[in-house]
Amino acid sequence: MAKITTRTREEFEAACESYRLKIKSINEKEKSVLAEILKDSTGAEHKKLVLVDDMLNAASLYIAINGLSETILDTKNNEALNEARKILYKAVIYLEEVLSPIVDAPFSDYEERLAVVADTPIEKRYYLVRKLGLAIRLMSDAFGANSKWRWSFVELQGRYSAVAKNFLDMKQVGREYYDPNTKDYEIVVSYTRLVKKLLDRSASEFRDKYELSSRRLDDMRAAINFLSALRRISLVLNERDEAEDIKKKAAVWKEKMDKDQKEGTSN
Repeated sequence: MAKITTRTREEFEAACESYRLKIKSINEKEKSVLAEILKDSTGAEHKKLVLVDDMLNAASLYIAINGLSETILDTKNNEALNEARKILYKAVIYLEEVLSPIVDAPFSDYEERLAVVADTPIEKRYYLVRKLGLAIRLMSDAFGANSKWRWSFVELQGRYSAVAKNFLDMKQVGREYYDPNTKDYEIVVSYTRLVKKLLDRSASEFRDKYELSSRRLDDMRAAINFLSALRRISLVLNERDEAEDIKKKAAVWKEKMDKDQKEGTSN
């Protein structure tokens, strides 16, 4: 790491000025919108979707500040990265408030909440979900593989996977996934495949967290829940063989969890 001089510090601060001003503006807008919602909750869900996008913009600015720090000062800016981490959690929380944080449940259990923002076009939903996923990846990559936040990012990724799923209309998926004549066919297919990939990844990551770090049964239960959510989508798509494979995999994982629990109790 190069020595940080007064000149390089001033160069860094000057380069960051416009980013910080944009972040300040976003923060002020957020406070104003939340005050509006507190005063009148009409349209709160749509306003929070706008806030999600704003939070992602702010997080991207903090990640950019870290990039400037690495370029100009030759050092990581943990303060900026921590702010990005907090803001990304906030973005996920806003989505959970609009939709649902639920991982494994029939679509009917959260359909009413999605219906409130059903006028949001699927392409816009897909864009927002991908933007959130990219921001999370850029932030976690910037922290590095050996970050102290490594295992907490599994939770963040899992919550992201859940809201990405809950923002997808499973009835539309059932109707349009195999019908190339529908208007939203390509987006429905791409979005559905993304959700399946996210659920599978979160299942694997929670299992890894259990095996390599926490040994907490709730992490293994979370892994199994993500598998179960993935299986539900396979059933919606009438992918019977895949659904059966997932079911068997979940059964093996549960057997392992039950065995570990039994051995832990007996020790």
